[in-house]
Amino acid sequence: MSKFSLDSEMNFEVTARFIAKGTDAPVTGDVYTVRLFDRDIFDNDFIGESGLDSNGYSKIPFHHKAFGDLGNLETLPEFYFVVYKKSVPIFQSKAMADADLEAIEQYKKGEGKVIDLGTYLIDA
Repeated sequence: MSKFSLDSEMNFEVTARFIAKGTDAPVTGDVYTVRLFDRDIFDNDFIGESGLDSNGYSKIPFHHKAFGDLGNLETLPEFYFVVYKKSVPIFQSKAMADADLEAIEQYKKGEGKVIDLGTYLIDA
């Protein structure tokens, strides 16, 4: 069982997949790190980070308190992520303005809610 499913404080998981331009192969390896942020007016909140699995997926678990109160429509997250290769940024997504989590989340029994941000073609 994953840490995500055992930790009651981590009830969301953001996923994204990364494919290499030119080869269409999954981006994998220990040299890559993906960091998730919530864009705010004054400063951006760091939500979490992960590596990439053998299929090019990043999975970042967190609790909704990391970005504010989901019940308040004015504090919806504006997620964006940065992909690093050997600690050097190689890709930054656009911010998802006021992300409607209910529209994009999937519920997984025993794990909580999964938010899939999609698949991205990057220069790896």
